[in-house]
Amino acid sequence: MKKKIKYTNGPMGKVRVIKDFLPSPEELAFKEETVKVTISLSKASIEFFKKEAKQHKTQYQKMIRRLLDEYIAHQT
Repeated sequence: MKKKIKYTNGPMGKVRVIKDFLPSPEELAFKEETVKVTISLSKASIEFFKKEAKQHKTQYQKMIRRLLDEYIAHQT
């Protein structure tokens, strides 16, 4: 930013108020109820999810859970 911004207390012109469209903190912190299960998956599957999770900076279990949720959503 080479050009300096000059702030003044002068008139701003026509102002329009925009409706608040952001979700509330409660909506952002929503945590779906989960149930712990024990499941045996192939080594290749786990390696795949761990690799992808690392690239996307998330947990591989969340990716697997999301995949299952998407599958269920398309079956109903």
